[in-house]
Amino acid sequence: MYCSALFSHYAEEKDLLDMARKLKRKKKPVGPIVWLARKLRGWLRVILKFSLGLIFICILVVAVFRIINPPITYYIASEWIRIGEMKRDWTPIEDFQPYVARAIVAAEDANFCQHSGFDYAAIKLALNGKGRLRGASTISQQTAKNVFLWQGRTWVRKGLEVGFTVLIELLWPKQRIVEIYLNVAEFDEGVFGVAAAGRHYFGVEPDKITRMQAARLAAVLPNPKNRSASRPKKGILQRADQILSGAETIAADGRAECFSRG
Repeated sequence: MYCSALFSHYAEEKDLLDMARKLKRKKKPVGPIVWLARKLRGWLRVILKFSLGLIFICILVVAVFRIINPPITYYIASEWIRIGEMKRDWTPIEDFQPYVARAIVAAEDANFCQHSGFDYAAIKLALNGKGRLRGASTISQQTAKNVFLWQGRTWVRKGLEVGFTVLIELLWPKQRIVEIYLNVAEFDEGVFGVAAAGRHYFGVEPDKITRMQAARLAAVLPNPKNRSASRPKKGILQRADQILSGAETIAADGRAECFSRG
């Protein structure tokens, strides 16, 4: 009898303890502010993971293009679809005469070897109204835009351009940046790259482009659809002469050493 009572008392205490544990584990109701805060934390974690994934993909693609030539770009593809044809022939920088790259750099970004992607002096002048906004855009920035992005002047595209510019300056040698720019820059409607432009305007192979022809090609930038290298107007001829002089200057003062072969 005594043992039965003791066992019964023990069983009742165990049931009470189990009930207390269940009550303790039972979630307390939360208010709307706490619920919203938890939801926001969850969304932020998802956004963070997605953003980190995109950054990783961008870094990987930029790293791959250090070795592999970009097969096509968004802008080239869109122009191909719009026009129905496209002229482009990827050509290594070694296949051009050294003065070709110097002409393009002298025309677009004479201080290319001296900056890390952004010409802060030119940006300052442009913001103060003392320089061209185009002049503040470096070859690194133009390469980032032409290879990875689309045309336009939205803040979103500009922000992405800054990010890609930083990546290519970190992951590509200067000569590689110039090489890719020589092959993706537009020189007429549907004509991309210096090699295709040489054939299109002058009927010459890449290694036969003369100094003056290289200067005229550089002179049609940044508005190739409204300018012609083979039928240049007076302004283009004057600009070509300036580019010839500028190319010789950067060769003499060392501002072409980071990409030149000789």
